[in-house]
Amino acid sequence: MNLTLSLTPVISLIAGILILVAPRLLSTIVAIYLIAIGLIGIFGLGKIHF
Repeated sequence: MNLTLSLTPVISLIAGILILVAPRLLSTIVAIYLIAIGLIGIFGLGKIHF
């Protein structure tokens, strides 16, 4: 059985939950999210196969 996990939806979900829990950290969470998505795009780490 192969399981494919895409990182961008997981990171988006975590960022959304963190924004709901701690809205004061919005700019920090958005900055970390954008950096993570950029690194995933540059290095092609979008999918991990298990």
